[in-house]
Amino acid sequence: MSERLGYLLKHVLAQLTEAQAAALAPHGVNGRDLAVLSAVASGEPLSQLEVAARLRVDRTSIGDLLDGLEERGFVERRRSAEDRRRNVVVLTPLGESTFAAAEQVRLEVERSFLAPLASPERFRDDLRLLLGE
Repeated sequence: MSERLGYLLKHVLAQLTEAQAAALAPHGVNGRDLAVLSAVASGEPLSQLEVAARLRVDRTSIGDLLDGLEERGFVERRRSAEDRRRNVVVLTPLGESTFAAAEQVRLEVERSFLAPLASPERFRDDLRLLLGE
């Protein structure tokens, strides 16, 4: 099995996900939550559908994710200042501080996880190449 690319990728992803989940738990978020916070923190006001498109998730999933983040006080849905007919998702002060701390944790976990590789950046570049980016 260890010769199969799919097997290797699946199990490497599982290990990374497990390490990130453990490290992010004290901040009250998981990897999916952090991805949503990252999209919302991108600098431009995004609607719920724009967040979904950016993350490539369906409308129902993003609604559930945002509901959970809103219940925990990390995000708010507000009327857009530019277009009152449009609602945007914004980070609350708690969301901003949680995102900053959790993002640092994510980066540390990734650095540690990739440390055994001779060239972590080359590995990332190769993955991007496979994704067509």
